[in-house]
Amino acid sequence: MASPSKRRPENVAGDFFVDTTCIDCDTCRWMAPETFDEEGDMSRVHAQPKDAAAVERALQALIACPTASIGTAEKHDVKRVAAQFPLPIADGVHHCGYHDEASFGATSYFIVRPEGNVLIDSPRFAMPLVRRLEELGGVRTLFLTHQDDVADHAQFREHFGCERVMHKDDAHGALRSLERLIEGQEPVALADDLSAIPVPGHTRGSACLLYREEFLFSGDHVAWSEARGEVYAFRSASWYDWDVQIESMRRLAQHSFTWILPGHGRRCTFAAREMRSRMAACVKWMETVR
Repeated sequence: MASPSKRRPENVAGDFFVDTTCIDCDTCRWMAPETFDEEGDMSRVHAQPKDAAAVERALQALIACPTASIGTAEKHDVKRVAAQFPLPIADGVHHCGYHDEASFGATSYFIVRPEGNVLIDSPRFAMPLVRRLEELGGVRTLFLTHQDDVADHAQFREHFGCERVMHKDDAHGALRSLERLIEGQEPVALADDLSAIPVPGHTRGSACLLYREEFLFSGDHVAWSEARGEVYAFRSASWYDWDVQIESMRRLAQHSFTWILPGHGRRCTFAAREMRSRMAACVKWMETVR
């Protein structure tokens, strides 16, 4: 937990606070926006939680924080809140929490499905989370969207014996030994309800995972921008090639889905027709930015 001696002066007075170890990953701000916002390139508490539900969300953010930069002056039942992870989102899809500093606090997701559960990108290998994943049936597949968000993948492989899947173009060093490496730019069927969609741009080997033509796990390729009110791609974080990323987005926009669940940025959901329209608008905007 965070250190009171490092409490940022930008926090409002009261129970919850953020300390100076914050890396500005944005996790707490999207998990509990009524409590946390950004000030001076770090998060802070802009308002203390006003009710039990807001306290719960702030505690969930505390547990998810990759650098343990959130603290409280009062005692709370943190173990009870920790046991809530992975948090349900919709239809068997969950938010793992326990973000990892090694992936700059990227979000990891978990799908519970009869054919075998899927972990998307690696959270911290934290035993409270690992025990809950065991209770939910373990992990059969670990899909890694790109090289930046692999975190504790090797520990999850060792513990669960899961098959790790990644695009070959991002499989450098030890990642070359992963159990399954996909190639090329065409979608690859991993199961009847799972497709890996290569989307180079952010990195050369970036890939999305599409589940049931409904949930798109997008890594750092595309997200929802709260500030812009639009589906958005990060020009400043296109590490490989922006023009290639635009072309990837054009191909991705041809697929049908109703959710975008990113590693960084905010998730969103729209009816399929509106999502296609918003994706098309994103492509059009990207074409104007060089």
